[in-house]
Amino acid sequence: MSKLKNKVAVITGGNSGIGFGIAEAFKNEDASGTITGRNEVTLNNAVAALKSDFIGIAGDVTKSEDLENIFKKTSDKFGKIDVLVVNAGGVVDGVPMADIENITEEGYDRYMDLNLKSSYFTVKKALPYLNDGASIILIGSSAAHRAAPGMAIYSAAKAAIISLAKGLSLDLLPRKIRVNTLSPGSIDTPVFGKLVPEEHLDAVKQMWIDITPVGRQGLPSDIGNAAVFLASDDSAFIVGTEILSDGGLTNISLMK
Repeated sequence: MSKLKNKVAVITGGNSGIGFGIAEAFKNEDASGTITGRNEVTLNNAVAALKSDFIGIAGDVTKSEDLENIFKKTSDKFGKIDVLVVNAGGVVDGVPMADIENITEEGYDRYMDLNLKSSYFTVKKALPYLNDGASIILIGSSAAHRAAPGMAIYSAAKAAIISLAKGLSLDLLPRKIRVNTLSPGSIDTPVFGKLVPEEHLDAVKQMWIDITPVGRQGLPSDIGNAAVFLASDDSAFIVGTEILSDGGLTNISLMK
């Protein structure tokens, strides 16, 4: 049985990486809906690759008017929204992650805008269009639990996402809307190319493999499968919590 049959989803940042992996998993379970992204070329390519009832709507999640457009157009097209995946975030273009001595106030604001503020207002803008009983999935990160050089701002934003899911769950209980966080570990996506010079890419990936107990990086499909669970009625009794899909990176220590 298809777990998401007749469900309409909006997946922000669904044009690539983890977001596209979630969209593919949703498609395989017969969901329909919208994927979003800022790059219209990758957005159109993603829609073509899905070959299903998903549409693409270009937009920047840090802009209120773009969020409003995304949800209105989705509602006009499909008549409802059952699932919201707040995935857009990550590295800010042109602002590399760095330690406190090398991050400006503008850099701080842009990372928080993309990785925390936009998540809050994505949910807020979606509320008039979401069905009662909907599932909201916030994408966190294992970085919320593990410090890493130069990642203090990003890690703090993702830690706040975990707390946000709890608070929003209380706010939305009267509408039976569930909010949960899905936190990936090291996932093999193009984002590594933004963080690491090409000549060091393989070594950095191997470093993550070496410290991940299951012995591999995750795939976007791993996160997609976990998102299907949180979007489906199988998780109806799960609310305000975090699922770590990180190959044991956070909770299991490899003793060597």
